Amino acid sequence: MLNEVLREELIAMRTEDLRVRQELVESDELGGSYVPRMEAVHSKNAQRLKEIVDEYGWPHEHIVGHDGAEAAWLIAQHAVGFPDLQRKCLSLMEHSAYEGSIPRWHAAYLRDRVAMFEGRPQRYGTQWLDDPHDGRIRPWKLEDGSRINELRAQVGLSPLPPIPEPGPELPPEQQAAIRQNQRWWENWLASKGWRTQAGL
Repeated sequence: MLNEVLREELIAMRTEDLRVRQELVESDELGGSYVPRMEAVHSKNAQRLKEIVDEYGWPHEHIVGHDGAEAAWLIAQHAVGFPDLQRKCLSLMEHSAYEGSIPRWHAAYLRDRVAMFEGRPQRYGTQWLDDPHDGRIRPWKLEDGSRINELRAQVGLSPLPPIPEPGPELPPEQQAAIRQNQRWWENWLASKGWRTQAGL
């Protein structure tokens, strides 16, 4: 039986996340360090998600419907300042995916994100970063690049998008800016307990 109150709450949390993100995109504030306004939304949503999973387990489709479960997935993806919560959500999501109560790609995305935050290779190629050499976006290191499309198909993902060919090198100051941004995020991840040491 669906919990409509919880479903609507999760959808409202996702809507607020996306609304603030869009406003920051339009004001050209995204793309560098963590914008405090965005971090505040993610933190508030993460804290509420923790209460939800403590009470209900993972809010899968049998509890909150397809759109409610997808909202919960997005909130978990964005709970980047809460390593223990993301790891717990991943475990719960993998169990729900195994039971068929959420799409398998939900857990796949979070698995890749947790791996990247921990500095490990990703399995499904869902996490991409700017390359400082030419500024083109490419996947974070892959666990098994030779089987990537097979692994993606197993969780309902389409083949990996084409990885851009090397382009002309960016001017040194632009390369330095990308590296500085990546160092900021590495240090931030370390400060939250994702990694024991900061630095690329």
